[in-house]
Amino acid sequence: MPLAVLSVVRVQAEGRVLAEAQIRRTEVPGVVASAMHVESGHLPLGTGARLVDAVLADPAVGRAERLVATMPLNDTEMLDRVRQRSGEVAARAAGATKIVEAQLVPAR
Repeated sequence: MPLAVLSVVRVQAEGRVLAEAQIRRTEVPGVVASAMHVESGHLPLGTGARLVDAVLADPAVGRAERLVATMPLNDTEMLDRVRQRSGEVAARAAGATKIVEAQLVPAR
């Protein structure tokens, strides 16, 4: 049974949604999940990084200790941004996506 969506974050430009992520609660205390998606086609540089920043800025994520995120397998920009903004990060392939588990750094 899927857990309720806590929030949805979007990266937009000129009225067009470029990227979107759903943030969900998990059954594990202190862990939130996010499904990150970017639109196909040419996107402005930094779109993936902006999506990661928006997810990490979400209050539900700010209260968590760990994030488990799915993102496109070939998107290195998002993975790099998670590594820049988080503590310990592990990533593994799962079909056309990758699953990224990150220890969240408490906000100062």
